[in-house]
Amino acid sequence: MKKIVCGLLTLLSVLCISGCTLLSDERVKLRDLDFTVLSQEKIPEELMEIIEEKKSEPFQLTYSDNENLYICIGYGRQQTGGYSIAVNELYLTDTAIYVSASLLGPGQEEKSNQTASYPFIVIKTEYLDQTVMFE
Repeated sequence: MKKIVCGLLTLLSVLCISGCTLLSDERVKLRDLDFTVLSQEKIPEELMEIIEEKKSEPFQLTYSDNENLYICIGYGRQQTGGYSIAVNELYLTDTAIYVSASLLGPGQEEKSNQTASYPFIVIKTEYLDQTVMFE
C-alpha cells in the first residue's frame, strides 16, 4: 500500500510540475521585425477597400499577398483631425507575431479643426505564416 501511495504522490508531483510549465504564458521574443508604415497611395487597392468599409469603428486586421504581411490598426471616428499613430513594438515569438501601437492626440492648433477623422495605420512586413496578436 505504501508503494502505491508513494507512486501516486510522485505521479502527482510530475503532473503538477509539467502542468505549471505548460500553463506559463511567458513569451520569448525571437527577433524584432523590420517594417514600413505605408502611405495611403502605397496600400494595395483591395486592402484599401476593406479599410474604407471598416474605418468608422475601431478595427484590427491582417492582409497578405503571400509576399508581404500587412497589419492594420484603425481607431474609428475621431472628432478632429491631427492624430498620428506610433508603432511601439513589432516582434516574432515562436508562436505568433506581436504588434503594439498607440494613438497620439492632435496638438492644440489641430483641436480647433472640427472635421472628423478616421486614423489608421498599415504596417508592411515580411510574410510569415503566424498569428498576429494585437496588444
